[in-house]
Amino acid sequence: MPHSAPQRREASSLWQAVKAAGRLAERWLADPNSRISLAALARGSSLGTRLPELRGRSVLLSTRDQLPAALALIELDGIARRIVLCPPDVAAAHLPAVMAAAQADAVVGDRAAAEIAGARPFIPCGPSVSPGACNRTATAETEWVLLTSGTTGVPKLVVHTLATLTGAITVGAALGHHAVWSTFYDMRRYGGLQIFLRAMTGGGSMVLSSALEPAGDFLTRAGEHRVSHISGTPSHWRRALMSGGAGRMAPRYVRMSGEIADQAIIDHLRASFPAADVAHAFASTEAGVAFDVGDGRSGFPAGYIGRRGDVEMCVAGGSLRIRSNRNALGYLGDGAAPLFDADGFVDTGDEVELRDGRYFFIGRRGGVINIGGQKVHPEEIEAVINRHPGVRMSLVKARKSPITGAIVAADVVAAAEPADAEALKREILDDCRAALARYKVPVSIRLVPAIEVAASGKLARGNG
Repeated sequence: MPHSAPQRREASSLWQAVKAAGRLAERWLADPNSRISLAALARGSSLGTRLPELRGRSVLLSTRDQLPAALALIELDGIARRIVLCPPDVAAAHLPAVMAAAQADAVVGDRAAAEIAGARPFIPCGPSVSPGACNRTATAETEWVLLTSGTTGVPKLVVHTLATLTGAITVGAALGHHAVWSTFYDMRRYGGLQIFLRAMTGGGSMVLSSALEPAGDFLTRAGEHRVSHISGTPSHWRRALMSGGAGRMAPRYVRMSGEIADQAIIDHLRASFPAADVAHAFASTEAGVAFDVGDGRSGFPAGYIGRRGDVEMCVAGGSLRIRSNRNALGYLGDGAAPLFDADGFVDTGDEVELRDGRYFFIGRRGGVINIGGQKVHPEEIEAVINRHPGVRMSLVKARKSPITGAIVAADVVAAAEPADAEALKREILDDCRAALARYKVPVSIRLVPAIEVAASGKLARGNG
């Protein structure tokens, strides 16, 4: 959506945007252990007296928990030349390459980050604010560097600014009803960062998740804090619904992004939260936020393609491409691949298919399974399996075959303990045979108690 408030365009730092949204004394950030009033940042700093040392520096921000990182981000934007958001799951072996590419010359973090700093200046931060005067006059348009997920090698470094990150946010949307935001995402990943920025620039508060917290406990805490707006991947939501904790909260807005939102999960969320608006959005670290869909259907209207506006989309070679002021600026590092094609579009790598006036996502180009020369998208098969009322979630993968090179197999989590496991498997296979080409039908169905979800919130498909 376009910018709609003058203060967004005038604000030169995140802290200025937080102040412009107002009501600091009524707003807060909370994790499982602490709750910090935003008014405290007007009277002090989470970095003590050392913020001036970071002016003009490229800063690696590395903490175990989200709250210290959130407080530091509010203070660093407009001060640091560059902030590298380092999620806690990034392999230690990759950090030297990340820091070299980002030219990091300072580290802000908790005690564990002190070793990462080496000879560089290290400034500790924590889930508290020390009182004292703090000059946060912005002197730089800070680059925000996000790390990609889903790769087994060194993650790519994607460069944004506060302007590109907030291009989809309508300032003032949360004003008047004191929205409390939350997300299953880590706010150092793009999806979580979007929710953090919506809360901070829109006049809201935020409940931060924890990787160590069971889904049911998180939902209980969200309910206690009266969370009104909450987001996650479809996999996050499937696990949350399985936890039995959905009834512990009553949000007004439920959002999905990061994976294909098939009709089954949309229907489950609408049934679980009948008073909420349920939407699914398309966004990626490189392309930014493109659109959201709130009509209760999977896919998106064909009219989104080719229309003019702040976001322009086209389909080329079967994949969705996006051009907007929300796109990242590019990749960082020597020899980094170009982000844009010749026409200025970002190729998302997400393949779509037009059916009956609507585009449907069918899978990632890089996740295709080759079955005897035929292309198979695991997500397409999962969508069929997930439609069965006895299924909560599924994972389709390839298994080696001496004849075709690979065969399709599926792991399935049942919605409840099946009275007849073999009958459930047969019904799932019947559904697949009715809806899919023969070569796409799983050769085997395995019922499992759980399916692994990666730190990014997406199904762990074995490619990182």
